Amino acid sequence: MGRETGAGPTRVRLTDDGPVLVTGPVEVELPDGTRVTSRRPVTALCTCRRTRRPPFCDTSHRTRVRQEDPT
Repeated sequence: MGRETGAGPTRVRLTDDGPVLVTGPVEVELPDGTRVTSRRPVTALCTCRRTRRPPFCDTSHRTRVRQEDPT
C-alpha cells in the first residue's frame, strides 16, 4: 500500500493500541466515497471508531477500557 516517489514508498505503521500512522500527505476515501486529505508529516488514522473527527485519530482510544483475557 503506498505510492512510490523519489523519496521512497509511503510508510504505514500499525500500532498495538492506537491509530494507524501514515507518513507524508495522504488522501483517505471514506465508505460513502467522500475523500479527505491530510498534508501533515504523519497522519494518525483512527481504528477504534471512538474519534469525533473520523477518519482521523483524536486520542479517544486512550479512554477505552481493555478487556482482560478470561484464560
